[in-house]
Amino acid sequence: MKNENFPVYRGSLEYSCLGCGKRFSIEKLHYTCPECRGVFLLRNSSFDDLKKTPGSKWREIFDARAALKVPELRGIFRFYELMAPVLEQQDIVYLGEGNTPVIPASRDLQSRLGQKFSFKNDGQNPSASFKDRGMACAFSYLKKLVREKGWDQVLTICASTGDTSAAAALYGAYIGPPIKSVVILPQGRVTSQQLSQPLGSGAWVIELPGVFDDCMKVVEYLADNFRVALLNSKNAWRILGQESYAFEVAQWYDWDMSGKSLFVPIGNAGNITAIMGGFLKLMDLGIIDSLPRIFGVQSSHADPVFQYYQANPEKRSFSPVKVKASVAQAAMIGNPVSFPRVRALAEEYQKKQGSGSFQVVQVSEQAIMEGMLLANRNGHIACTQGGECLAGMIRAKEMGILDKDETAVLDATAHALKFSGFQEMYFADSFSREYGITPRKEYINLPVQILNQQDREGMSEEEFTRAAADRIVETLGLDREMF
Repeated sequence: MKNENFPVYRGSLEYSCLGCGKRFSIEKLHYTCPECRGVFLLRNSSFDDLKKTPGSKWREIFDARAALKVPELRGIFRFYELMAPVLEQQDIVYLGEGNTPVIPASRDLQSRLGQKFSFKNDGQNPSASFKDRGMACAFSYLKKLVREKGWDQVLTICASTGDTSAAAALYGAYIGPPIKSVVILPQGRVTSQQLSQPLGSGAWVIELPGVFDDCMKVVEYLADNFRVALLNSKNAWRILGQESYAFEVAQWYDWDMSGKSLFVPIGNAGNITAIMGGFLKLMDLGIIDSLPRIFGVQSSHADPVFQYYQANPEKRSFSPVKVKASVAQAAMIGNPVSFPRVRALAEEYQKKQGSGSFQVVQVSEQAIMEGMLLANRNGHIACTQGGECLAGMIRAKEMGILDKDETAVLDATAHALKFSGFQEMYFADSFSREYGITPRKEYINLPVQILNQQDREGMSEEEFTRAAADRIVETLGLDREMF
């Protein structure tokens, strides 16, 4: 039964090609333009109708929805009118995604780095990464198509470095038949924690030799030639769902984006595209008065977008790069599918907010790894991509392009536990040479063995307790006085 609080507004969404400008109906699954092979953004041709409502009223509406207990409006669809306003309430899939917290960095860490900043913990989404935002939207759209067209079988497919596959498998498993999930992973380049997720959700998991870009080519071929639903960020519905990140950041700061800068890792470039698109919508409707600055961050081991923006504007030409091993595994992509979207939206963004409102910085693998360790030693749960953002913020300060009075928001795209293997490699100094990482003593933390099994043999329980306690007192230098 439809809830009386569910929005009545319905938009008119179309696929809009960034290559040739043609538009296509959403009644059919499209990933690239049938005319020119360009990528799509979803545009609402009746978006101007939303401008009849003042920005202040939209703020009231979205703030009021935050208190509702309607599942379909609890997550990313709290911002229904700005996202996919063609869905009915029965179509919306909600697993608890969105509404992730913005956690201020600890006082000591802010003081040490000389910058006011926070992490937005998107690892607190259901599958432990930001990908759930896009999947909630993409699967809700699939539910709509299944309902309207009576499909009896839908095979979803994606290439992944881990997070996309986990999210796709989770949402596919929740909906169940007629949807079945297939994920294609680069063999040996997905953490064991991430691999366990699609396996646990019952997806077909296929491993291929190579890197993400190789897997993506296979997925694109299958989507072009067979009836499958592609779920990578080439899918414009994914991008639409990820715009919610921008809406949530704005709402968190009471819709005041002045003096704010966001740091976002760039992998396949879908997330930074969505975040820029989301803020542009808010600005267009008068919900915010200014745009935050956006800093994309890339590892020197996978930096095609950085290389593009480093070039003279008059001579810029995008070229894929051959990636090297990176601890920011989700960003280890040399030919990002969404680059045309980045280029188009960055141009629009800078027209509205001025030069310097969009920039890309490059960081080293060493800085990424130690960014994660530094953050987590100060009470955060940042993944390597969150470490990449912290490294990016530090680099921006070094370059003099981040003002000390700005408030930075860093995107921790996944939960730290997904990348705990890299922490273990750092502590054990077991990185292969291709990573270019040399562990520093001050970041290494290993367990201390007090007694071994042989020491315990022949001890009574009381003797063991006393011996263990004495060794711990000696190791820690404890004062025997009570508090």
